[in-house]
Amino acid sequence: MTISATIRSDATRRTADSWRRQTSLRRFYTALGIGLLLIAMCTAMWFADEANAGHFFDRLPHILDFLSWLVPKDWNDVWRALFDIASPHDKGSQEFNFPLGRVYLWGGFYLPEYFELMLTTLNVALVSTFIGFVFAVPFSFIAARNLTPSPVLRLVVKRFMELLRAFPEIVIAGLFAAILSTGPVAAIIAIGLHSIGALGKLFYEINENIDMRADEGLRAVGANWFERVRFAGLPQVLPNFMSYALLRIEINVRISTIIGAVGGGGIGEELKLSISRGFGAKTLALVLLLFTTIFLVDQFSAWLRRKLVGEQAFMMSA
Repeated sequence: MTISATIRSDATRRTADSWRRQTSLRRFYTALGIGLLLIAMCTAMWFADEANAGHFFDRLPHILDFLSWLVPKDWNDVWRALFDIASPHDKGSQEFNFPLGRVYLWGGFYLPEYFELMLTTLNVALVSTFIGFVFAVPFSFIAARNLTPSPVLRLVVKRFMELLRAFPEIVIAGLFAAILSTGPVAAIIAIGLHSIGALGKLFYEINENIDMRADEGLRAVGANWFERVRFAGLPQVLPNFMSYALLRIEINVRISTIIGAVGGGGIGEELKLSISRGFGAKTLALVLLLFTTIFLVDQFSAWLRRKLVGEQAFMMSA
């Protein structure tokens, strides 16, 4: 009994020593990795600061000077600019020509200029997301390994979607702007093409995790590929497809604002001009409208995703 207990005690001690060594080694490698990461980040920041035309850290104290240009003399001008109401400070300059942007609908009823520009930005986001969704759905089923037996066809579709999302939307928009001129059409094409690639990747990863028992049943009764996708695959994945599409709308609203700043139309172009000219009231009105719109879009899409996917899915992910 004594010998057996001694052997067990020695084995336990060796196991504990081995565990402590492994733990110490893991901690050492973790600390080493974090240290190397910090060194890489600091080096990258130093390189970026040296490459910048005006050194970032040297110019950082002057950021308050720029913000002071955007502080309006009369804070009520922010609301006047937002709703195109005449300002008492208007002396004929573009800084206070709020009523000139009104979009009259009928009679004396008008839509404020910035609301009309925000609707343009939302339309770009919605149309481009719709284009991305329509094309990404069939591509995702073709790219799924468990649904398409041909490796060549899967490879071609996957590489095509990678090509579409490889280039930033602003680069594609610049290309089409040179061909079609500046405006919302170039922005829609650019964001739509990128959305096809982005949504297609998310969709085919969902497709590869579906329950294949329904597909096997349809295959057994002689259903073709389209019928198996329509009746076995699509009903399982459609709620998740819609969830990702709604998330993509949120992303595309932000992207369409950025592209608008480089000639894609909408609120982004006006925001860029307002900031560059130092129009404080107009800039704050645009920022307020943009923030409110994105907040409302986020909240609405989150509510709708919960309705489509189910509250239980959100609780499990949390």
